[in-house]
Amino acid sequence: MGGPYGAAAGAVLYAAQNGKKFFVVILVLLMLPVLFILMLPSLIFGGLTSSGASSQPVLNDNAAIIQNTNDIAFAVNQVLGEGITDAEARIAQDFATTGGDNYEIINPYATDMSSNVNSFIAQYCAAKGDTWDTISLPDMQAVLRQGKSSLYSYTRTSENRIVEDDNPETKDVVETREEIWYIYTLVYNGEGYFADSVFHLTDGQKALAGDYAGNLSLFLGDGMFQYTEYTGTTIASLGDVRFTDGATEVVYFNQLDERWANKPYGTDNIGGYGCGPTSMSIVVSSLTDDIVDPIEMAEWAYQNGGWCSKSGSYHALIPNTAKAWGLTVEGCTASEPQRILDALGNGKLVVAIMSKGHFTSSGHFIVLRGVQDGKILVADPASYKRSGKLWDLSIILNEASKGAAAGGPFWIIGL
Repeated sequence: MGGPYGAAAGAVLYAAQNGKKFFVVILVLLMLPVLFILMLPSLIFGGLTSSGASSQPVLNDNAAIIQNTNDIAFAVNQVLGEGITDAEARIAQDFATTGGDNYEIINPYATDMSSNVNSFIAQYCAAKGDTWDTISLPDMQAVLRQGKSSLYSYTRTSENRIVEDDNPETKDVVETREEIWYIYTLVYNGEGYFADSVFHLTDGQKALAGDYAGNLSLFLGDGMFQYTEYTGTTIASLGDVRFTDGATEVVYFNQLDERWANKPYGTDNIGGYGCGPTSMSIVVSSLTDDIVDPIEMAEWAYQNGGWCSKSGSYHALIPNTAKAWGLTVEGCTASEPQRILDALGNGKLVVAIMSKGHFTSSGHFIVLRGVQDGKILVADPASYKRSGKLWDLSIILNEASKGAAAGGPFWIIGL
């Protein structure tokens, strides 16, 4: 491939092999789309010369890119499902050794398999190194399948339960007895665990995979990579801030607040990666009698599988947290603006996952907290200033994630 595209490709491939980031190259060569494609895994695009159904290069064919992405997501989810089946088989084997009477499996991923597909793609491509020409979806799926037993682990507890036996004809209780039950809870080990146990990535490959995943999320606009620019400089404690200009009084938290910005979120920190748990601190503290600060919520999110290493939070954190605190939650799309307005008018809160735009340069959770003069009030966990402005709903709809998971990009939450 010659000409400027070939020169750009050579520059980017050289930078990739030497662990360089690409944003400077992008700006210098003024070839943002091409360079993004080259930086991004070729798994998505099939190279610069392959064509989609419209007989044009895939990088110019949004339909082909979306189809490729959907195919990959389906393939990954298929392996995740097999991983759950594998874990359930291991649980059955473990229970057989306990001498217990019965067991129960709690599967938090029954309705939404929490995963960062972009991270899997990035790790696979980074692991290939110089053998990039062997990258393919069937090969990626085969590699993931080989490590499916590493996808999920489980915890085990036991308890005594009173069990009733009914008369099948009268439904009357004819006998009660005490049984020993074992309760198994499935735990998703996360993409970081997979990077070590399956792909065996070096530190350099992990860094490259992080760049791949972040750029892929930016390109797709899916909000999977959430990061607030944070260098360790916090803001002064905001104290007890409450917004009273919407239908519901809102308790506000800021992830950069000195009280918790440097506190852990998994192995990351709340200041840089904690927009998800901070948003849910706002929601839970505003809609329930329980004041939950970002430190407590980040720990809960981590313990309950909501944290995604170096990417913020899985989108499923939002509905899962709402349900855990006894709140109602409904997913909503960007094509349903009236549902959002009606919900806010009725005192509900709406969590949104945003992509690049006014609120973020990558991905970012915010809370829509009311309507005033036909515009939207927000609680932005990274900006008190943005939280005091009125926003056109069109901006929020246009900049919401285009590939949100778990029912998003909007979640309507109420009592």
